[in-house]
Amino acid sequence: MKNIEEIKKIFDVYKPILKEKFKVKEIGIFGSYVRGKETFASDIDILVDFEKEGKTFDNYMELKYFLEELLGLEVDLVMKGALKRELKDIILKEVIYV
Repeated sequence: MKNIEEIKKIFDVYKPILKEKFKVKEIGIFGSYVRGKETFASDIDILVDFEKEGKTFDNYMELKYFLEELLGLEVDLVMKGALKRELKDIILKEVIYV
């Protein structure tokens, strides 16, 4: 099982690909991995904001599958602009941008 520091290092290496191929403006981790409460059954919660040209369903799904392969974890990929009002403040306070 990877910890948050290992995951951050992976993102550091792949950040240029995320920006170029997937048009990622910013990406961050939130949820159990940030709180140190992850288990072997945990997925990883990732918050993403795309450049305008990256805001397509196909790009979203390709990024999700890419991240799952890269991290070896199930990814719950959440678009920053789609956050529900009642969760937005909580998520934005705990997200660690990578």
